[in-house]
Amino acid sequence: MNAAAWQARYDDARPFAPTPLAQGPVQAPVQVVATPYVWRDPTTLKPREWVYGRSIQRGHLRAVVAQGAAGKTILSVGDALAMVTGRNLLGQEVPGGPKRVWLWNLEDDGEELARIIQAACKHWGITAADIGGRLFVDSALDGAILKLATSTSSEGLVINRPLVAALTDEMLGRGIDYLHVDPFVSSHAANESDNMEIDAIAKEWAMVGKNANAGIGLAHHVSKAGAAEATALSARGAVALINACRSVLVLNRMGEDEAKRYGIEEERRRRYFRTYDDKNNRAPPSDASDWFQMVSVSLGNGVSDDGDNMGVVIPWTAPDAFENVTADHLYRIQCMVDAATDVRFDAQARDWVGKIVANVLNLSAESDAKTDRAKINTLLRTWFVNGALIKVEGKDKKSNARTFVEVGEWALQGVAPTSAGGVGTGGEGREPARPHPTFPL
Repeated sequence: MNAAAWQARYDDARPFAPTPLAQGPVQAPVQVVATPYVWRDPTTLKPREWVYGRSIQRGHLRAVVAQGAAGKTILSVGDALAMVTGRNLLGQEVPGGPKRVWLWNLEDDGEELARIIQAACKHWGITAADIGGRLFVDSALDGAILKLATSTSSEGLVINRPLVAALTDEMLGRGIDYLHVDPFVSSHAANESDNMEIDAIAKEWAMVGKNANAGIGLAHHVSKAGAAEATALSARGAVALINACRSVLVLNRMGEDEAKRYGIEEERRRRYFRTYDDKNNRAPPSDASDWFQMVSVSLGNGVSDDGDNMGVVIPWTAPDAFENVTADHLYRIQCMVDAATDVRFDAQARDWVGKIVANVLNLSAESDAKTDRAKINTLLRTWFVNGALIKVEGKDKKSNARTFVEVGEWALQGVAPTSAGGVGTGGEGREPARPHPTFPL
């Protein structure tokens, strides 16, 4: 059929009109009405209701995303104890005083949860009176099964409406402020990679939080692809869960480079982890992660020894390499570098510049002094970046190519050493000049 024939058939075609059989039952027309916005005085708007810090909000979901054994369970216990006691244990305030918290664990039994809770209470000096009946704990391994939804090939996704209703009623009856479910994947029997199903389940959890006027926390594992450095998008399964949450707290164990930076031995670095909110669109983002350390607490429940040793999460502050380091220290280091010959950049060299830093700051440059070496390396990195020290390529006495270190911008403006080997202070009778603006005081 040529083009002219096609055009003729198109011109002769009649508009489509379905037969009565094709139309089926006549349906009533659907009316859609847009709601005009009503202007309100911003000072009269109800403020957001925070349960814990700026990460748990009433009526909204929070996901806690972490690698396996990263510390999310003991962190959730620490958060729970902070809320029920009203105490700032882990760096988060508890607005309005003590809260009522429900921990529903789907992986550990009640005995193990009791060990974790009692170890934390022992460390923080928390008594039964401090908790005051505000903590509720259930375990699927002890029969408290929690399946909010199931999915089958014949029926598709089915929400367990009786459970949703009973759960909401119990939270209202008990006055629960926060329910933490660990892990999310065990709270349903749906396809975790199906965005439509996971979105429906997440929205159901959000409705539970809204109707119960409580925050809901869902602990979640990362996928294998996100095992190196977890982010919100590293969460396993459908991304719909992350999209439905107002806050996504991400946990990451301390990496090898971070451990070297802070002078922490390899065998100890897994005791440290950091958290940050990777999707909090209800509060200003934080520029820095919060660091935590896992310490061991003995329960004293042994017969011939101290018994079980349990991990407890406590806040940890990364050491500041520049603490107690002044512009005068840098100036003295520069003077010694300037006076010496063949100061090397290589940390394995006999004349490594780090040894000068160690000498001025009373540190050890030995390889086994990990904390001091970490401080020295951090200082040197900063001084190379801001130009206080510079790297120069050259040859040693044997004509081998080496990287040497020389002075860049002096730490004290306009002041040079008074002699080849001395430490200048700006001249006889003069006060030292002001610190260079690039020096991080």
